[in-house]
Amino acid sequence: MNARHDSAPHDSAGLWLLAWRRLRADRVAMAALATVAACLLLVLLSGMGLVADDWEQEVAVNYAPPTFVGADAAGRALAQAQLPRATPPNAFDPLAADLAELKAQLAATHPPVEKLTTLPFGADKWGHDIVKKTIKGGETSIVVGLVAALLAVTLGTLFGAVSGFYGGWVDDLFNWFYSIFTAIPAILMILAVAAVLQQKGVATIVLILGLTGWTGPYRLMRAEYIKHTAREYVMAADAIGASSLRRMFGHILPNVAHVALVQLSILTVGFIKAEVILSFLGFGVPVGTVSWGSMLNEAQNELILGKWWQMAAAAGAMATLVTAFSLFADALRDALDPKIK
Repeated sequence: MNARHDSAPHDSAGLWLLAWRRLRADRVAMAALATVAACLLLVLLSGMGLVADDWEQEVAVNYAPPTFVGADAAGRALAQAQLPRATPPNAFDPLAADLAELKAQLAATHPPVEKLTTLPFGADKWGHDIVKKTIKGGETSIVVGLVAALLAVTLGTLFGAVSGFYGGWVDDLFNWFYSIFTAIPAILMILAVAAVLQQKGVATIVLILGLTGWTGPYRLMRAEYIKHTAREYVMAADAIGASSLRRMFGHILPNVAHVALVQLSILTVGFIKAEVILSFLGFGVPVGTVSWGSMLNEAQNELILGKWWQMAAAAGAMATLVTAFSLFADALRDALDPKIK
């Protein structure tokens, strides 16, 4: 009897354990997970002030090139800027003495710091380190994507649960509301909500994306609740007197939580790209807050001058994270699919 009792826990594995085993067997999924985890760790360290906290310091000359390009052009520009300007003959400057005194006082209190002529991945027009700026911008973009996706999935799950569980006129009401949202193109809906709120800030961007992105999770969760409401374990809970809320969120929700998790990972990717688009168009983060979108907005003018490194850094970081997140979301969706053995 003891042997039978000891072997019982090993007879079958739960959904989450099976999903983890499938993920571990997928090398691409594990590499994507490691990349996403590294990015999230950088975001955490940046938020705690341990990494890239001093990104606003002007440590280099304007548009300092990357180290692998060379510092010749920047060095010549810096040397040219440090050359004393020639004073025209017979010219009289009535403020020369006052300016010289002010410069001497400033040099005494704030001694000049020699700026670097090159950085690992260059500098922007203010001399900010592009690597640190990209990490700090990633903090804003990733946090916006995660929190907005969490808000959208929460709303979609709640609406889908109520609609699918009760049915009838409640389901018709939510379907009518859903049809209105899906009839308008997503980008127009986002811009319309942004125009209504008219406040720039990270919280505003989260609200814009979260309030417009709940339709996908709603459709899937509604279908899951319609399917599970008629199953035996829900009917048994109803027979023993379980309330509607308990059946909805205590019995059905744990069995459909994997759908919400997959939607969370998928929407995070979409909302990171949406934040970049909004910031690029001027509806995103306010002045003084850096994100990948604001970096790309600045970089479009730098490209005219041949300064490509800020564009490459922001676009490369976003492409790496979005690709890794997409690959992991696909692998997670396959791992959690009960039809795949």
